[in-house]
Amino acid sequence: MNSNDKPRSERGGAGDRQTLSILVPAYNEQEVLPAFHERVSAMLAKVAMDAEIVYINDGSRDGTLEVLQNLRARDPRVAIVDLSRNYGKEIAMSAGLDLCRGDAVVVIDADLQDPPELIPDLIKEWHDGFDVVYAKRIVREGETRFKKLTAHLFYRLIQRVSRVRIPEDTGDFRLLSRRAVDSLKLLREQHRFMKGLFAWIGYPQKAVLYRRDPRFAGETKWNYWKLWNFALEGITSFTVAPLKIATYAGLIVAALAFLFGLLIIYRTLMYGDPVRGYPSLMVVVLFLSGVQLIALGIMGEYLGRMFDETKNRPLYLVTEYLPAAPGEGGSPSSMPLERSERSIAGS
Repeated sequence: MNSNDKPRSERGGAGDRQTLSILVPAYNEQEVLPAFHERVSAMLAKVAMDAEIVYINDGSRDGTLEVLQNLRARDPRVAIVDLSRNYGKEIAMSAGLDLCRGDAVVVIDADLQDPPELIPDLIKEWHDGFDVVYAKRIVREGETRFKKLTAHLFYRLIQRVSRVRIPEDTGDFRLLSRRAVDSLKLLREQHRFMKGLFAWIGYPQKAVLYRRDPRFAGETKWNYWKLWNFALEGITSFTVAPLKIATYAGLIVAALAFLFGLLIIYRTLMYGDPVRGYPSLMVVVLFLSGVQLIALGIMGEYLGRMFDETKNRPLYLVTEYLPAAPGEGGSPSSMPLERSERSIAGS
């Protein structure tokens, strides 16, 4: 019986030796990985669980892979998933979820903005019966006011327009039960907004508050253009509100144009007021053309995502998967061969 199939009061009992998987996407993080691993190791020394630390090298162009290999040579709990190219953080997390073996899985970034020392608090809530325990930021250190403002507005917007309640001010830092992980593995869409998928699966969820630290070293991989596209990904993945807005905007513009046409006819018949000339005509034409192009762009965003889904490509390809050593987080040989092949293909 899986530990998550037990009654909540029996989960995490003293007689059960459970396994914790720590899932870490890494893209060009060579500067911070040694310090990150040291803090994670210190935290694991205080946790009464077997552990594996699954690093996903998301096509890094610096020495990230070499640093990970050195860490694995010194620490048998380290597993490495080396993706064939850079697929993006959302798919890198999906690859880690496919291959991790823990009863509980913690997703955390390597930049040390999310403190590993908070993980025992997440485990405590998991033992109390919560399948998803997410870390909610109360302070965001080291970020500009503009970024904080746009993040604040985005979370409020997507919560209003989405049919799924996505927690505010919450990143990817969270703990997932085995039941939650297995459910997420069923979702194979190409355009992945993981914060939404974490909420979509349901199950008991709880927030743990924390203060987010500044980045420890290196540079952020998220510029404003990438954040804008990420926001579009989230909105188009979990709501059709933009399509409805385009429909309503078209109806409103058509109604206003009809009323304006009636006004022109009335003034011409009653007062002999001639139709306005070139400037007013150009304003109306350009305004209507802009509305039409915006509506076409919104439909194009959704159509493009449908096109990507119909190709049915695997989410990712793995160059090499190096599991944790036997006895550190469960024996690698315990994974069925067919599951291993499917995970490597990322289908």
